[in-house]
Amino acid sequence: MLNGIGGRTIVEAQGRISYPEFLQWMRYRRRRGSLNVGQRVEMAIASLSALYANAHRKEHAPAFKWYDFAPHHEEPELTLEQAMANWA
Repeated sequence: MLNGIGGRTIVEAQGRISYPEFLQWMRYRRRRGSLNVGQRVEMAIASLSALYANAHRKEHAPAFKWYDFAPHHEEPELTLEQAMANWA
């Protein structure tokens, strides 16, 4: 996760980052997503691809999800709604 931050290895970054700063990075990632530019681009293109495919699909064909177009992302086994219903 910290690989490449500030041009350091993971071990170097872990030795130099404070726990409060680490928590700030975790909050940032939770809110903004991955720091990996490639993953962010893949998610954006996959979202646009799903939008385009759904706009041009046959009437009774199942809808595409952005996961269908993102080879490096796996669809969660549960949706947020399913997880909340199971854990409530």
